Amino acid sequence: MTQAARPGPLAGVRVVELAGLGPAPFAGMLLADLGADVIRIDRPGEATLPVPLPPESDLLRRGRPSVALDLKHPDGLATALALVDRADVVVEGYRPGVAERLGLGPDACLARNPALVYGRMTGWGQDGPLAQTAGHDIGYVAITGALHAIGRAGGPPQVPVNLVGDFGGGALYLVVGVLAALLESRASGRGQVVDAAIVDGTAHLSSLVVGLVSAGLWSDRRGTNLLDTGAPFYDVYETSDGGWLAVGPLEPAFYAELLRLLDLTDTAPDRLDPAQWPSLRSLLADTFRTRTRDEWTELLEGTDACVEPVLSYAEAPAHPHLAARGTYVEHHGVVQPAPAPRFSRTPASLTTPPSSPGADTRSALAAWGIDDVDALLASGAAVAP
Repeated sequence: MTQAARPGPLAGVRVVELAGLGPAPFAGMLLADLGADVIRIDRPGEATLPVPLPPESDLLRRGRPSVALDLKHPDGLATALALVDRADVVVEGYRPGVAERLGLGPDACLARNPALVYGRMTGWGQDGPLAQTAGHDIGYVAITGALHAIGRAGGPPQVPVNLVGDFGGGALYLVVGVLAALLESRASGRGQVVDAAIVDGTAHLSSLVVGLVSAGLWSDRRGTNLLDTGAPFYDVYETSDGGWLAVGPLEPAFYAELLRLLDLTDTAPDRLDPAQWPSLRSLLADTFRTRTRDEWTELLEGTDACVEPVLSYAEAPAHPHLAARGTYVEHHGVVQPAPAPRFSRTPASLTTPPSSPGADTRSALAAWGIDDVDALLASGAAVAP
């Protein structure tokens, strides 16, 4: 899809994405979802996922074309730099120093394009004792304190998939940083480097809890606090059919409504007394085990009791609220999350399905004004199916 045809608030912004894993492609997807004209540079023969995945299901590649360039070939590197010349933003997720060794580091790129925003995505950051160490989401969130805080009392830390680190503390902070730097560059005419580290973003996400810790209002003992399943009125409960309910009426009025609907107003112990929490938890657990998840949902959902069914990813798209909002959509035969957030005047929308590495080499390079693509393909600097 050409730049002029793309919808969304970032229409007209050009992004060169140096293909990587995890948070960097998520950032590329998000920028494309919001209307940026993103071109993804894949290196021929390089694995893009740690596990096999059908191309149409590799959702982090959606919305932008893939160009396969051999960055160690002089003409491949020259082509990549020519794309950088035409871009507003570069996004890369290599280990520190790799982009420099390829000739695509920020100094080389900013020398050619002084207004460029150069976004760098790593786990540990561009400097520090661990900067050159291999790592993954689980390790990044471990050293920030976030992983320690997740789990039940007396149990081990629970891994929150890779939502907290890779995508929350990583990709989203990269996109926020890129957009902030892009806004500033439009005023100053000068670009800059955005160093987005998962450890930094995850620590920043933890600001509320860190503040509670400093005030002595949050215990380092997992599963004993207000928001970590320590409180019986903020927890999950099993139903008679093996389903689960998320129960979270923190405010007194909402809690009172829960007790009324459960017919426990006169029997529930004082929730303000932590010494009573074990008995309150047992009462709620026994009560919720008397009906199925769907029976409780019919009674409680849509009330101020703050109780919702715990749905799987397979179930979630059919939930009436998400279906009404179009939170999940079917696009090119694959159910997937719709772009977020939403805009009143420049709405974003899904465009092209995920592209296999190099599938768009010829058309994408031509669309970005690269001449003599045939010669690049003949020399092996570029690769196409």
